[in-house]
Amino acid sequence: MRIDTISRDAPVLLAGPTASGKSALAMELAARDGRLIVNADALQVYENWRILTARPSREDEVALPHALYGHVARDTAYSVGHWLRDVGPLLDRPVVIVGGTGLYFNALTRGLAQVPEIPPAVRSEADARLAVEGHAALLTELDPATIARIDQMNPVRIQRAWEVWRATGRGLASWQDDTPSPILPVSQAEALVLVPDVDWLNARIDRRFTQMLTEGAVDEARGNLIGWDPRRPSSKAIGGPELIAHLRGEMTLFDATAAATLGSRQYAKRQRTWFRSNMKPWQQVLLP
Repeated sequence: MRIDTISRDAPVLLAGPTASGKSALAMELAARDGRLIVNADALQVYENWRILTARPSREDEVALPHALYGHVARDTAYSVGHWLRDVGPLLDRPVVIVGGTGLYFNALTRGLAQVPEIPPAVRSEADARLAVEGHAALLTELDPATIARIDQMNPVRIQRAWEVWRATGRGLASWQDDTPSPILPVSQAEALVLVPDVDWLNARIDRRFTQMLTEGAVDEARGNLIGWDPRRPSSKAIGGPELIAHLRGEMTLFDATAAATLGSRQYAKRQRTWFRSNMKPWQQVLLP
């Protein structure tokens, strides 16, 4: 896609799977139009991962204005609701919002249900049950409308739905049906989703993880070793658990690399599937 075909005036939404080149395109648009680059990736918000989540480099952040990158402590809960509240005040200037977290874009362009905060006791109960019984047990307790709407293979989404039901006595689907109007409808933005060739993308994923190791990903993981808690959202960075296992002597670096690369490929596949299902009104940009 030629950059000169992209609006200079409308907010630009730029979604795509991991390693598809979103950040580079966002920087081109920011440099051309004086836009603020706003993060829409649920893992790039955390301060403890820069290399492993492919956050913009310090040099990139100095060269062009960036927002909502690395601003959350690793032990702090940060939901799509937090992100939506943070992004709202940034929309009074030209922006390019870039990332691979579809739920962030959904909340922005379709609105977000005003679900109350989940009490820590309910979250602890869900964590304990998930560890012992697995996500299938929680799924069976949800109402049919919620089951039909969520990704039934995603333990994180199942746990979230169960927590909402447990805390409020009301299904997540019911809360979603009362969603307020979005703060930035797709019709008011230039919404682009990158659709890469699978073989091309997989090769990029493989090269990128190797580059991450060269740039110091093992040392970055070592910085996370003390106080590591695999239950934290910040610990879900692909490659993080594998490199922690390597540092603990539980896995060779070769095996950790293979597992992380496979995990990245699988994650990209889930992203592509989600985008196809949820971003039909968006303009598809075929790559390469």
